[in-house]
Amino acid sequence: MSVLLTLNNVNKTFIKDGEEFHAVSDVNLSVNTGEFLTFLGPSGCGKTTTLRMVAGFEMPTTGSILMGDRDITYMPANERNIGFVFQNYALFPHMKIFDNVAYGLRVRGESKTDIARKVREGLALVGLEKAEERYPNQLSGGEQQRVALARVLVLRPSLLLMDEPLSNLDAKLRIHMRSEIRRIQQELSLTCLYVTHDQKEALTMSDRIMVMNRGRIEQVGTPMEIYADPASAFVADFIGQANLIPGTLVAEEGDIGVFESHGVRVKARLGRQTPPAVGKEALLIVRPENLSFAESDNALPIVVEHCLFEGDRLDYQARLAAEGAADKLEMSVPFLPGTQIHADGTNIKASFQPHGAVIIAK
Repeated sequence: MSVLLTLNNVNKTFIKDGEEFHAVSDVNLSVNTGEFLTFLGPSGCGKTTTLRMVAGFEMPTTGSILMGDRDITYMPANERNIGFVFQNYALFPHMKIFDNVAYGLRVRGESKTDIARKVREGLALVGLEKAEERYPNQLSGGEQQRVALARVLVLRPSLLLMDEPLSNLDAKLRIHMRSEIRRIQQELSLTCLYVTHDQKEALTMSDRIMVMNRGRIEQVGTPMEIYADPASAFVADFIGQANLIPGTLVAEEGDIGVFESHGVRVKARLGRQTPPAVGKEALLIVRPENLSFAESDNALPIVVEHCLFEGDRLDYQARLAAEGAADKLEMSVPFLPGTQIHADGTNIKASFQPHGAVIIAK
């Protein structure tokens, strides 16, 4: 698979209140042709700044950006053949939908015949064939986002950039648009960089995810790799829910480690990204859905503090019941009629399969 985009040691520094602020630090990344790669992280982590440097709206302080073997680091944005879908749609309110989608083609100087054909193909692709004569204010938010996407797609960009494109939509429409954007991206074999702070969006849409924190890359991997084998406590806690229990790795048994915390020993997978050394401080990471009340030797003694009924599941809040322990735990147990509910204050064990948790260096 060919590499379309490469970022080499990219840094971006701003001056804030007379002091340097490092928005992006030492970002190295390769993006394959046809790949959907998501930049994921909290607000202020550098993901949008990185995207804007790829687009040409910001210039790196140091480092280089290549498309194929062409250096585009300081190339003007309009010469990069990159499409950008903004968070606020940026449609012209006084223009009909046909004219909004045709705008870029007219700037290129294409013929009326080609423009008409491409606009209709673009609107058909996003399911708005009958909206040509309407104005943006006559469309719903989801329809306006589709128009913004069609306006970019008709230009056939080499690379599509999307910055929080679904953040203005309601929850149900966001879920629908996730599928639509992914379908169109795969249908056209587009290379796409997508910025979001929504973990589920990243997990459901991406071929790979780049998790950023404080301007740096914490981890790059497939959604399953990121979720099952986080490289750091930040990644584990940011992607979904995770119980993080500090302790020590006391032994190794192949790819399984023996972990101890406050005198309690359990077994779990050794992380491939940042495995701890025997005798060193470590973190046990176990997802709430991987804990159960089934009888097992591989279990943590807990005290139930609260139980929430969520309809399809019971969400337990608990703490580790070991001398000197203050660690909190969360459990998510499927609910079926007849499922026993454990009352607040109950002492019980939360068990898990060794491969259902991971141990990483602290």
